[in-house]
Amino acid sequence: MDKALEKFGNDIAIAFSGAEDVALIEYAHLTGRPYRVFSLDTGRLNPETYKFFDAVEKHYGIHIEYMFPDAVEVQALVRTKGLFSFYEDGHQECCRVRKVRPLRRALKGLKAWITGQRKDQSPGTRSEIPIVQVDPVFEGLDGGIGSLVKWNPVANVNGLDIWNFLRTMNVPVNSLHSQGYVSIGCEPCTRPVLPGQHEREGRWWWEDAKAKECGLHKGNLKQEDAAQLNGNGTSQGNGSATVADIFISQNVVSLSRSGIENLAKLENRKEHWLVVLYAPWCRFCQAMEESYVDLAEKLARSGVKVAKFRADGEQKEYAKSELQLGSFPTILLFPKHSSQPIKYPSEKRDVDSLTAFVNALR
Repeated sequence: MDKALEKFGNDIAIAFSGAEDVALIEYAHLTGRPYRVFSLDTGRLNPETYKFFDAVEKHYGIHIEYMFPDAVEVQALVRTKGLFSFYEDGHQECCRVRKVRPLRRALKGLKAWITGQRKDQSPGTRSEIPIVQVDPVFEGLDGGIGSLVKWNPVANVNGLDIWNFLRTMNVPVNSLHSQGYVSIGCEPCTRPVLPGQHEREGRWWWEDAKAKECGLHKGNLKQEDAAQLNGNGTSQGNGSATVADIFISQNVVSLSRSGIENLAKLENRKEHWLVVLYAPWCRFCQAMEESYVDLAEKLARSGVKVAKFRADGEQKEYAKSELQLGSFPTILLFPKHSSQPIKYPSEKRDVDSLTAFVNALR
């Protein structure tokens, strides 16, 4: 913890989820260095968790930096699918709106983050986490894959030792722990565990054990499990998967095969078109989702259309031969008055970098 805070200063923050993560704050406090703490308020946490947040702030004299989901996205999800759709079709869609996208926004302002992941928390998904790693999914302040460092300082610490530490230091803990809750998340998706049950069995108990990640630590998953995780889908032989779609926005045009073929044939387009060739199960596509949607909103009514074309499965060979697809995501600009699309060359997929690319070629 001391090394992490010394190296990154104000560009690193502790991800506080309201369970044993208070140990991370206590460790940071003991270093005597300044530190930042952020938390994701999904809007569906237990009342006890909110009281715990308040107690932690007062105990340490800090202000937790709360991140909230986008109200329009939550409204659309609830109006379309109801309050408890995750019991029927899996928790990933709700977690993506309420947790993953707010986390992306938080991490884009940092160069590193600190998590409370432990190997003994989830043998199926966390047994191989390192102490320090380049974040395999999210982007940091400088943009692009590899721009964010992830610290897991208690990766090798046993959960019982964490609790001995908390009791010794006499710090606040969530009162739900005394009611049988071990791993604590949102109220509808968390329940107490019985003696002898693993702590993660109280999370998303209606789903397969391999799916017990919300997407915040999706980089822990092996590729075949990640494809299934994204929407409780199953990987198929052609490389596609039955997963929830991404880049969903009224400002992003969804192109069919005939749609992108027609776009490619036009020699005198009335507008510039920016198109991402993507696969919804691809973690790099998921990582740029918020940036791309934000870009689409920024470019609305600017003379640039922003679109997407799902290029996996049966469309992959066409995309490779006709649309310069090398890997997912591939981003193409179809300029006005030009038949040839221009491929975006960088792995930096933040709004500013993509905007600079568009503006340079308009």
